[in-house]
Amino acid sequence: MLRASKTEAPVSIEQEELRGISRTVAEIHWLLLILVLLYLIFGGLHRDSEASAAISMGLFFYAALVMSFRYANFYKRETRWKIALETCGMVAFMTWVIWYTDRLATPLLNAYLLPVITSALTLGKVFTLLAVGMIAACYLLLGGNVAPDLISLPYIGTLFARLAPVLLVAYITTMFSADIRYGLVRAKVLAETDDLTGLLNVRGFAIAANRLFAQAARHGRPTSVLMIDCDNLKAVNDGYGHAAGNELLRQLAQAIQAELRFTDVAARYGGDEFIVLLPDTPPKGAMEVAERIRTRVAGSSVQVSGRDVVSSVSIGLASYPEDGATLDALAAHSDGALYSAKQDGRNRTVKFRAAPA
Repeated sequence: MLRASKTEAPVSIEQEELRGISRTVAEIHWLLLILVLLYLIFGGLHRDSEASAAISMGLFFYAALVMSFRYANFYKRETRWKIALETCGMVAFMTWVIWYTDRLATPLLNAYLLPVITSALTLGKVFTLLAVGMIAACYLLLGGNVAPDLISLPYIGTLFARLAPVLLVAYITTMFSADIRYGLVRAKVLAETDDLTGLLNVRGFAIAANRLFAQAARHGRPTSVLMIDCDNLKAVNDGYGHAAGNELLRQLAQAIQAELRFTDVAARYGGDEFIVLLPDTPPKGAMEVAERIRTRVAGSSVQVSGRDVVSSVSIGLASYPEDGATLDALAAHSDGALYSAKQDGRNRTVKFRAAPA
């Protein structure tokens, strides 16, 4: 159930997201190249040999930049810094082309929206603001105005009118991107959380626990697993209804969480069973934690549908490295120890013991 391949799940998800973003950025690069090439062919620039040569040179170097970033494998992993560098290259290329195509009067001026959209979708608000600032500086450069004109109201009004579409697109795209990211994060949280107890579910536990266990195995640190089962959930369900049973499970989850450190990982394993990973915890320390949980539950009544219901838990315990070399093995052995606790009369903690050879 808890496969070691899930250890890299968080990295894989992030890398998959960045690969998707990177593919979109690559398409924007090629569309920009095609747009400039078509303008070079059909925009009358072939009559101006100097401008045509300059833009052709810009196309060559920009295409070389795209090829090096996309296909030369200089970067083994996709990163947001790589996309940020590409976006800066996009702004520089557009400024070069616009310089040789009527500057601020060119129809290619709106191509500045492409790097703004790219940064807004992928790099967040701060870099998008920097990208808009770079474009504003390029507008000043392309305008070629002397210093007195820069502070005149007509010039400021004209500059703002030209930058307004860029600012509007940056704002709207950034807001949409933030909403999309919030929705994705919420979906991820919901996919990894048990609705009833608020603890992790099995999938969420696998992602978190495999990562922590891999670190423990790499550095040879002891790690323990507790398997916890409610002793009287069926009786509560039969006597008070499933709503009361659900309330019992919620309060048991709170009791378990109250005895754990922030580095420990607890999850609802299924039904009335819970699993806990205790990093950097040898068997003695794990037994102390398990006993605190068991005593906390047994020593207090649980409010269920306005009635005081006495409950208890049975706990099985297994520790790395003596009880297993993998997280799956520890989960299986702690589950076996839990079965022994049930057989021995319940309301107790049992440490896994390997069968004699």
